[in-house]
Amino acid sequence: MNFLRLISVLAGLAIAATTANAQISLTPGGAQAPASAPAKNKKETPKQAPKATTAAKKPAATPKSTPTPTPSPTANFDDPNVDLVYGAYQRGLYKTAFDLATTRAMFNNDPKAMTMLGELYANAMGVRRDYAKAAEWYQRAADAGDREGMFALAMMKLSGRGAKADREQAVRLLASSAKLGEPKAAYNLALLYIDGQTLPQDLRRSAELLRLAADAGNPEAQYALATFYKEGTGVPKDIDKAVRLLQAASLADNVDAEVEYAIAMFNGTGTPQNQSAAVALLRKAARQNSPIAQNRLARVLVKGQGAPVDKVEGLKWHLVAKTAGKGDPELDEALANLSPEDRAKAQDAARRWIGNTNK
Repeated sequence: MNFLRLISVLAGLAIAATTANAQISLTPGGAQAPASAPAKNKKETPKQAPKATTAAKKPAATPKSTPTPTPSPTANFDDPNVDLVYGAYQRGLYKTAFDLATTRAMFNNDPKAMTMLGELYANAMGVRRDYAKAAEWYQRAADAGDREGMFALAMMKLSGRGAKADREQAVRLLASSAKLGEPKAAYNLALLYIDGQTLPQDLRRSAELLRLAADAGNPEAQYALATFYKEGTGVPKDIDKAVRLLQAASLADNVDAEVEYAIAMFNGTGTPQNQSAAVALLRKAARQNSPIAQNRLARVLVKGQGAPVDKVEGLKWHLVAKTAGKGDPELDEALANLSPEDRAKAQDAARRWIGNTNK
């Protein structure tokens, strides 16, 4: 698992994923928190962030730097004045949303409607995709003080999509948006401080921004900040805080956090041990196509820890994980003596799973 699908999440922190030990003490291999340089790690929108830790043996503390992710903005309008516009948007009535937003933007100078128009043009919703027009509307919204318009325009300027790439201006827009309380802006700005290319690397400042976004409920920031607390990066090391953040992010369906929180519960690290709940969470993450979760689930099923022994199901998940590059010689050995009939069942189940997920 990598820090990004945090790289999609925490752009810049990479996670080393290794196999668990023979006793299946599912010890997480934390995403390498950057020491002097950011560890490689996602967008939504950054989903590129220290996308945090994965289950594995504890990785060496040598971080790698990765390019800063430039996730695409997601509309999240909270102004009651745009209920009709946003309501149409939520129902998929994009042409209606476009018409309503155009009226409000043109005649009421409504910055939320301007941001909505940028969103619709950027994503070809109800109108032909036009990044230049999207950037124009985001600019108008930003000039009118809309934090989401600022964030969206910053993302376009980071990527050079629809507007000339201008990282310095993007940073200013992110800072302004974050100051106005936009969690996605705080998160992405944190990534830039981690990456150390656009901005000087400042892990303490990054941790502060991640905390702002995490407190606002951003699951990628929660996961990234959990990694910081786990490794003592930019903040004092605190396993209990790390696990609470992992729990919060996992409740928001952050797959990487689900895996790490499951491992914490399995081992009783920073939280009461609950192996059956850990296995249930590993199943959920495995079904979301996390190779680390698939590998750990295979191990517990083969060993019968936290769940009844089921070598056929275990081999199925082992084969699925192996196809995704998460091989495990110990499982190869443990399952070598499976009967031909059971092996055929497992292989057939793995083929069906892989076929369905590739459709």
